[in-house]
Amino acid sequence: MLLYMSNTRQKTPSTPLHSVSVAGVVVREDGRVLTIQRADNGTWEPPGGVLELTEAPEDGVRREVYEETGVKVQVDRLTGVYKNTSRGIVALVFRCRPEGGHEQLSDEATAVEWLTADEVISRMAEVYAIRVTDALLDGAPRVRTHDGRKFTQGV
Repeated sequence: MLLYMSNTRQKTPSTPLHSVSVAGVVVREDGRVLTIQRADNGTWEPPGGVLELTEAPEDGVRREVYEETGVKVQVDRLTGVYKNTSRGIVALVFRCRPEGGHEQLSDEATAVEWLTADEVISRMAEVYAIRVTDALLDGAPRVRTHDGRKFTQGV
């Protein structure tokens, strides 16, 4: 759809711009999940970040997890798509398993820990805890919308 400016008759695109991010819910054989405490705001989250323009989503999640934690992963499957309506971010979340490397801190992570599902729920904000708990479930990927703090649809 195009909008027209009445005086100049120039075409102005009305397509909204979105950012796409990826996150990896890395699950060990004992069921614990790889998490980071972010350096910029102190929150606990699954590792992830912005998908680069030329990058496939699976490659992006492998890169982000490794950069933030030092852990190399095998990507198993897409587990959810999450839209932050206040910031225009669409997050693709993948369930992964560790396949090498070792935990280390990075410029983006002040802590790297393997948490139980209960610890995830107690430490993470709702918008991140639900991404992790969705990834621990079987079945089709979940599609959910939130405003940055609370889910507005799909829960």
